[in-house]
Parts: sequence; structure tokens; C-alpha cells
Amino acid sequence: MKIRFGLLLVLALAACDKGQNSTSEPAETDNPNQVLYDQVMDVHDEVMPKMDEIMKLKRELQEQIANTPDMVIERKEQLEKMISNLDSASTAMMNWMHEFNPLPDTTEQEKAREYLEGEMERIRNVKTLMLETIEKARETKGKE
Repeated sequence: MKIRFGLLLVLALAACDKGQNSTSEPAETDNPNQVLYDQVMDVHDEVMPKMDEIMKLKRELQEQIANTPDMVIERKEQLEKMISNLDSASTAMMNWMHEFNPLPDTTEQEKAREYLEGEMERIRNVKTLMLETIEKARETKGKE
């Protein structure tokens, strides 16, 4: 619960900061890395709300196991594997957020661009993992 609150706080502060920059300062047209940074953050912002769905699906699958003591072992193993996959998708997002550390403005532009391009690939991979895992969990849950 503390982690969820902390994440919400960080996201709220980031959103406030982003909103202030867009209204009080003109767009940085002389810094192409800002555009790339914004694109990376757009992918993050698109998929971050899916963390709640991951947690909900995980909880529902755990309840299915707990509420069905006579569940066939293959089905239980399938649900446990899906719970593990949901955990992995969630961890991938958390790791990306903890490791994302954009280079300071004083850094060479080419080096900063390369870093952001790498981060764009990483966050897109996280997005793909999360969306595919959610879809598979929905299908698995529906096979009751």
C-alpha cells in the first residue's frame, strides 16, 4: 500500500511539473532531446495506469485458487504461472522507473539522445510485456 501511495505521489508531482512547464514556458525547440524525452514519458504515462489492472487480475487469480480447494492441479499451476507473469510485468515497470535517469542538460546532446533512444526501446518493451500479460491473464481468468 505504501508503494502504491508513493508511486501515485511521484506521478502526481511529475504531472504537476509537466503541466507547469507547458503553460509557463514555451516549448524547447532548440533541444530535440526534449521531444524524445517527452515521447518516452508519453509511453510511460500511457501504460502506467495498467499497473492497477495487473494488481486486480493478480488478486482475482489468487482468489480463484483460494476459493477452489478441489481445483485440478494443472489449472492451479496455470493460474500460479499467470500470477508470476503478472508479477514480472509489474516488476519490469517498477525497475524501469527506478532505473530511468535522464542525463542532465549539461551532458553532450548526442550522448543524451542515445540514452533516451535506449530508454524508448526499454519502455516500449515494458509496455508490450504489460499489455500482453494483461490480455493473457484475462483469457486465463475467463477459462474458469
